[in-house]
Amino acid sequence: MQWTPWSVGELTTYISTLFDEDEILQHVLVRGEVSNWSRASSGHCYFTIKDSKAQLKCVMWKNAAAHLLVDPLDGDEVIVWGRIGIYPTRGLYQLYAEGLQPVGQGALYAQFDALKRRLDAEGLFDTARKRPLPRYPRRIGIVTSLQAAALRDILHVLHRRYPLAEVIISPTLVQGDEAPPQIVNALRRLYRENVDVILLARGGGSIEELWAFNDERVVRTVAESPVPLITGVGHETDFTLVDFAADCRAPTPSAAAEMATPDHADLLAEVQRMRQALETLARQRLVHWHRDIEHAWQRLDHLAPTSHLQRLKHEVALRRQRLTDHTHTRLHLARAQLTGAHAQLRALDPHAVLQRGYAMVRNTRTGHFVHSIHDVIPGDQLHIHVSDGTIHATTQRQEADHDA
Repeated sequence: MQWTPWSVGELTTYISTLFDEDEILQHVLVRGEVSNWSRASSGHCYFTIKDSKAQLKCVMWKNAAAHLLVDPLDGDEVIVWGRIGIYPTRGLYQLYAEGLQPVGQGALYAQFDALKRRLDAEGLFDTARKRPLPRYPRRIGIVTSLQAAALRDILHVLHRRYPLAEVIISPTLVQGDEAPPQIVNALRRLYRENVDVILLARGGGSIEELWAFNDERVVRTVAESPVPLITGVGHETDFTLVDFAADCRAPTPSAAAEMATPDHADLLAEVQRMRQALETLARQRLVHWHRDIEHAWQRLDHLAPTSHLQRLKHEVALRRQRLTDHTHTRLHLARAQLTGAHAQLRALDPHAVLQRGYAMVRNTRTGHFVHSIHDVIPGDQLHIHVSDGTIHATTQRQEADHDA
C-alpha cells in the first residue's frame, strides 16, 4: 500500500476536526486541582488542572475570566467547564474554559471573603463614603425581579408609608449566571434617571441563589451609585458584598422600603405641629405689627402739619394767657405801688399840712422859707402861706423857744 504523507498542519487540522465533531468534548465538566494560574495583561487566564493521574492545559479568555469573583490559587480544587480543542501552534489539546467554580460551599465562602478583603482594601466599603438618606424622597428607584415577592412587599410598604413618592422599577434577574450583568444594567438605567434613592432587593435564599449579589461587577456598580442606595437582599442573617458597598443595608426588602421613606402619620403630626407653631408666630407677628402701626400713626399724627399747628396754637394761647396773667399781676402791683406813692405824696403835700393848721413862712428878703428864728431879722417882710391864702407880715422881734 502506498502511503501519502500528511503535513503537520494537515494532520493537526484533521485531529482538530475530530475534536470539534465530538459532542462530548464540546461540553465537558472537569474536576481537578489548579496549578500555574496566571492572568495576562490582556485579561486572558492560563492554568493547568490536574489530579494524581494526569494534567490538562486550560485557557480562559478575557470575557469569561471577567466573571470570576476571585482568581483561584494553586492547589485549589475547582470544577471547570468548557470545550476541548487543539492549539495548533504547539500541537497541544487544551480545555477552553468558559467558567470555573471552587468545589463545595466552603469554597464559595472563601471566594466571598477573598473578594471582600480585596475590595475593602480598595476603599469601596469605607464608612466615609456612606451618604445620608433623603428625608423626603420624591422619586424612588427599585432594582429587583418583576416576579419577586420582594417587589410586592416593597410596593405595599411604600404605598402605606409614603404614597407621595413616584416609584420607578428597573427589572432584572436576581439569580443565576445571567443575573449579574442584568443587575448592572438595571442599576445604570436608574443612574440616568432623576431618582433620589435606590432600593436593590430580592428575597431570601441560599448562598448560591444570592451569589449574583457577590459578583464584583455588581458590587462596583453599587459603589458607583450617584444617589444613596439601600440594599435589602435576603433575610436578616444574609449578608452579600453589595451590603458593604451600599450606603445602607436593610435586613429585608420591606425594611429597605421603610428605611427609605418617612411614615405619613409622623409627617401629618409634624405638619400639625408646624401649623400650630406658624399660627402662634403669625399671631405674635400681627400683634407686633399692630403695635408698630399704632406707633407709626402716633408719629404721623405728631408730625402732621395740622397737629403741629394745633400745638402751636395751644402754645400761643398758653403764652398769651401767661402774658395776660403777668400783665394783670404787674398792673395790680403797679396800682398798689401807685396808691402807696399817692398816699405818701398826699401825706407829704404841704397843703395837707396847711389844712391841719400849719403855715409856711417865706422871707422875701432871702427868698427862703423860714425854718428858724435866725432866718429873719426885724423888719423882714414875710409871706405866711396858710391853707386858704397868703398873709403878708413884717418881723418886729424874734423870741427863742426856751424848751428847744
